[in-house]
Amino acid sequence: MTVGSDTKAALVTHREEAQRILDRLPVVVFEYTLQPNGNRDFSYINPRCEEVLGYTQAELLSGVHPMVSFVHPEDRSSFELVLNEVMTLKTPFRWEGRILGKNRTVWVEAVGVPRHDDDGNCIWNGVITDISHRKSLERARLEIEQRLELGLRSADLGLWDYDFRTNTTIVNERWAQLMGYERMELEQMFCHCEDFIHPADRPTYEKKIQEHLQGQTDAYEVVYRFQLKDKSWRWILEKGQAVERDAHGNALRTVGILQDFHARKLEEESINESEERYRTLIEFLPIGIGVHCEGKLVFVNSAACRIMGAEAPEQLLGRNVLDFVAPEFQKSVVNRIGRMMKGERVPHLEEKFVRLDGQLIDVEVYGYPYEYKGKPAVQIIVRDITGQKMAEEAVLKNEVLFTQLFESSPLAVVMLDNKGKVVKVNKGFEALFGFSQPELRGKGLNDFIVPDNLEQEGNELNQLISGKQTIRLQTKRLRKDGAELSVILLGVPVSLADETIGIFGVYVDITEQKKLEDELKIRNTELDNFVYKVSHDLRAPLSSILGLVNLARLPGNQDNPVEYLNLVGDRVKKLDGFINDVLSHSKNLKMDIKVAPVDLKAIIDKHFQDLSYMPQAARVSYNVNVEGDVFFSDPWRISEVFRNLISNAIKYLDPYKAQPHVDIQVKITRQSARIQFRDNGVGIEEKDQSRVFEMFYRASDRSAGSGLGLYIVKNAVEKLGGEIKIKSIFGEGTTFTISLPNYPQP
Repeated sequence: MTVGSDTKAALVTHREEAQRILDRLPVVVFEYTLQPNGNRDFSYINPRCEEVLGYTQAELLSGVHPMVSFVHPEDRSSFELVLNEVMTLKTPFRWEGRILGKNRTVWVEAVGVPRHDDDGNCIWNGVITDISHRKSLERARLEIEQRLELGLRSADLGLWDYDFRTNTTIVNERWAQLMGYERMELEQMFCHCEDFIHPADRPTYEKKIQEHLQGQTDAYEVVYRFQLKDKSWRWILEKGQAVERDAHGNALRTVGILQDFHARKLEEESINESEERYRTLIEFLPIGIGVHCEGKLVFVNSAACRIMGAEAPEQLLGRNVLDFVAPEFQKSVVNRIGRMMKGERVPHLEEKFVRLDGQLIDVEVYGYPYEYKGKPAVQIIVRDITGQKMAEEAVLKNEVLFTQLFESSPLAVVMLDNKGKVVKVNKGFEALFGFSQPELRGKGLNDFIVPDNLEQEGNELNQLISGKQTIRLQTKRLRKDGAELSVILLGVPVSLADETIGIFGVYVDITEQKKLEDELKIRNTELDNFVYKVSHDLRAPLSSILGLVNLARLPGNQDNPVEYLNLVGDRVKKLDGFINDVLSHSKNLKMDIKVAPVDLKAIIDKHFQDLSYMPQAARVSYNVNVEGDVFFSDPWRISEVFRNLISNAIKYLDPYKAQPHVDIQVKITRQSARIQFRDNGVGIEEKDQSRVFEMFYRASDRSAGSGLGLYIVKNAVEKLGGEIKIKSIFGEGTTFTISLPNYPQP
């Protein structure tokens, strides 16, 4: 049976269509065959292999280059593991790693699915996708600053900036090198660059530029041929945008990028395989492929069906392609289709498709002009990137969250590089230490906040953290103004690929806490002393009383009992006075301030009357002079101050002076009261004056008092927000000067 001429023509047409589809795929398409005898090699690979690997079809199909020979040595073990598994189990596979081309190393993703033919061969149909760009982005997220700097140096992109006001242009050095010009030459050419654009491409270029400058487009993108210095032509992709306009909308400054587009414009070698093989290859490719003509889908492969949730191609064929495009992307898709129908190449696009079940998915779409049965059509390649987009959004969200946490944290946070230099500090750090980020960036932190005596500690800590140790310690650090802070330091290493790339430090200010701890220690010491002294001073009179009682009870004791009672009474008075002082001290510490009008003259008179029982009190004369406004304060505490001062003046009067005297002068303003309490008693020696306000301190052994009087006075004055000073001359007398606030009228 022979095949008719019409059938042959149809087969040729189908074969050519399949061939054109594969020719335009932006990925390496392969067929890898495992024969029953164990022989294995490529049985088909498309011309895209030369762009990825640097080897031609003929070289790869010759069998002299085993597949493993292209795998990077560091990735070979993982590749062989996957290869052995799929060869044994005859299962689909996916592998990601680096391959060695003739001229470069490329990150790729290889996927394939198996099938079996009638000859017992196991055939894997699949694609190899260049993922170098995606791999560079993944690493870039971890090293943002390094990626940017490296990208500008090595991305082979042309960067330009044109100022209409000065008619000047800035072009990056790398692009000048790629075009064969000196940088200055290229910058001078920019203002009349149309002269170097191919005549056939010039109208489109000028139209795009004018539309954008007139404000008709937000940005422009155009592909054209540019004449290199050696007079050859090269396809260029240019994207630009006006970033500054005047009040009338006239462009003042434009910026843009230039990309070598030559490779994409070259025609790929034709494929001389049968229509059946190409059809099989396309059908088993793990990427979605479709063709639409006059707005209707006329071809879809199995992968496209899976992406769109269809069980069979018939569910998709014949439907308007816009039925599967999310509404917000339909306008741009229509525009792209119109351009491709005119023969234009358009860049790939990320958009959203609507599956048959109504679910929205993120897709990456490539579109190419195509001819279907003599009619203009569009070939599309679709990749489902929903998972990738979700991952990117999660990473971005985490980056934003980290940045917000870093900047808004009330704690002092610093990021150092692996050499201990400051990369970034937050506002909490600036507030705590007083140094701004510009002052610290790129410098060693130890030179600023580490005290000289802790310099060795700072260096050792950086070494420990760089060695992947997390540290936490309490130490000292310095503010910019020289103040010393007590801090808790948390240092954490930041690692990438098992290598420490920086240090993350957190400082918690515990200066006030340390002050409180120190004050607490002092208070505890005071409390211990207070308890000891109180217990001692309470036991002394009680022991004396108990001794007198036992003495009076002795058999045959003929002493007058009245004498014992008088002695016991003296001890009881002493004990009562001591207890009253202790209670007064406790009350001063615990009781809130109660503001009321204070009659100082009345308080002073009352205490002189109440203390008249004291020995020699009758000899002491006093004078009180109060001037000024009404005084508002705590009456009880004011009374305690004068009770103790008057009591001391009586206790320590000079017995050799004819007239012991106390002079009290008070001046009151609306803001404060100044009290001067002066006596002509025995005075206090200079060596004792600094300690007279200490608890239980007695400057003289003349008195059997508690030693709490002046301590109570000072605490009461300070509780009221005031200040007390002493000036005394031994043998002449003592003067107390007290300053107190005049509280607002309640």
